[in-house]
Amino acid sequence: MNWEQVQGKWSQMKGDLRQKWGKLTDDDLEVIAGSKDKLMGRLQERYGIAKDEAMRQIDTWATTVGSTETAETRAERARENQEAARSHRKGA
Repeated sequence: MNWEQVQGKWSQMKGDLRQKWGKLTDDDLEVIAGSKDKLMGRLQERYGIAKDEAMRQIDTWATTVGSTETAETRAERARENQEAARSHRKGA
């Protein structure tokens, strides 16, 4: 997922961010408000990490969250297809 997508889904992303970086507070997330630079700064503050490390973690997270979302969508679609196939067999 690119950062523009993260910004567009910021409200939905907050839970994922809190799960990944539990030291971020609700206030932090409100201040960050989709800004990659602000997230980087808060990670540096909360975790005592360097700017490069914070950026690496953010980029890895953004890539992973997009992949996870896609995998979940595919899994849901597979379940729906299996249910439809079962229903079709029962009706045949």
